Amino acid sequence: MRIRSTDDVELELLDLGGEGTPVLIAHATGFCGGAYRPVAAGLTAAHHVWALDFRCHGASGRPASGDITWQGMIDDVLAAVDAIDDGPVHGLGHSMGGACLLGAEARRPGTLRSTYAFEPIVIPPEWEVGTPGENPLAAAARRRRPSFPSKADALARYASRPPLGLLRADALAAYVDHGFAEQPDGTVALRCAPEDEARVFEAPGKPTLRDMADVDVPVVVARGVREPWGPQAFAPAVADALPRGRSRAYDHLGHFGPFEDPTTVAADAAALFAENENTF
Repeated sequence: MRIRSTDDVELELLDLGGEGTPVLIAHATGFCGGAYRPVAAGLTAAHHVWALDFRCHGASGRPASGDITWQGMIDDVLAAVDAIDDGPVHGLGHSMGGACLLGAEARRPGTLRSTYAFEPIVIPPEWEVGTPGENPLAAAARRRRPSFPSKADALARYASRPPLGLLRADALAAYVDHGFAEQPDGTVALRCAPEDEARVFEAPGKPTLRDMADVDVPVVVARGVREPWGPQAFAPAVADALPRGRSRAYDHLGHFGPFEDPTTVAADAAALFAENENTF
């Protein structure tokens, strides 16, 4: 489904099937909604599952102004919820997607019933002022290989090394299938260009811990503890800042947890959603 967001952006909203209370999946930076099909498969028994491609990602378009901000991506969440048009939705968000779901609820209370957020990028106070120098995530994104001879070549390359080699095979295949576009010369290119991915990492407007006081819905803030760095370090503080937040830790997962173990993530999200079917 094609929908409109702010700044003349046309978004792709994927219907991943199922019946029941709607769930909106919001992806991490550089990924796309279709990559979460293995997670969606664990939710469709009780829910109608949708997945959003944020601006500059997947099959969605670019902002007319050329500006990329996280507040614009929060606009994308609100546009998707309005398009689903079935009352408040449950949210399942990963990294940037989790932060933008929470940011949408903070901006417009009543958007969500409950949310399962895996390592959401909700920044602590010491990050709000910004730090001088190069953003290492942006620098890494700019070094990404933008194209391959085929999707099969991309899949083989990613499967052979970390971090994507740690993804469950079906999740990695879903990412390659939806995250690359075929080119006129027969090659395939990343739908989220490396420069756009880098600019998202650098973009302003990220939700902050202070914003979380306005998110008065049940939220599980999940994190992997296999990697002793990154967003998992401040995930407990995000849970503490939420009026109805609680933490969930997974010893066997890293930041790509929803792709490493989609079955467990989906089961835990489904349990949260079942607890809160009658929130509204």
